Amino acid sequence: MTQASRVTAGRASAATAGQPVAAIENPHGCSPILLICEHASNHLPARYGTLGLGPDALESHIAWDPGALGVARELSRLLDASLIHATVSRLVLDLNREPSAPDSIWTLSERTTIPGNLDLDAAEQAYRVREVYDAFHDAVDAFADARHAAGQIGAIVSIHSFTPVYRDVPRPWQVGLIFNRDERYARHVEAGLRQDPALTVGMNEPYSPADRVFHTLERHAERRGLPPLMIEIRNDLIRTQDGQASWANRLAPLLREGARTL
Repeated sequence: MTQASRVTAGRASAATAGQPVAAIENPHGCSPILLICEHASNHLPARYGTLGLGPDALESHIAWDPGALGVARELSRLLDASLIHATVSRLVLDLNREPSAPDSIWTLSERTTIPGNLDLDAAEQAYRVREVYDAFHDAVDAFADARHAAGQIGAIVSIHSFTPVYRDVPRPWQVGLIFNRDERYARHVEAGLRQDPALTVGMNEPYSPADRVFHTLERHAERRGLPPLMIEIRNDLIRTQDGQASWANRLAPLLREGARTL
């Protein structure tokens, strides 16, 4: 099946006005790679208003990973891989964090205060965990378990983007590969990327599992004994469709070949 199809997954969420938090594209893809994009959307459901933020902040990297969904969708097409992505902004709750983590619900992101997240009571925090975190990850679990039981999943790759400058510090990498104990997939992709001398590749940069950014892959890949890989692409390189397509075309053969060796 090469023509990507899209379905919703998991139960409807009251926090998102009855819309599922997880969307699955190309659910019958033949690739053994499952793609995940947790920070795909900057959408704030009506319940949350703007969280006290202006339009510029809601378009910035604090609300989502700009360009990541476009890359993930093009990879899904090129690889014929299933893709699960979020439909709600990380400002409501960061799906790539343990719910108990202090940055699960951001009150300050880089230098921006999120007024609507200040002084949340325990009931509201629990509501967001149930209606956003649980709804998304339960949907991923159900999909991954079914594919795993059928022998149709061999690796999980999450697609992210990062801002070129963080707290006034420029970041030199165009792409970062984030990994934990199982380095095999990351090292294969690294070897392919380093064939281009113009690229500066970060290994566990600009983040590493020590920054608590590996939660999705810990839960869905490592727990199942599947090779995990998190890919971070500098967001100024994937703001346009051409940039997204370029990076997907660069990564797709490396991911495909790497999956065959695992």
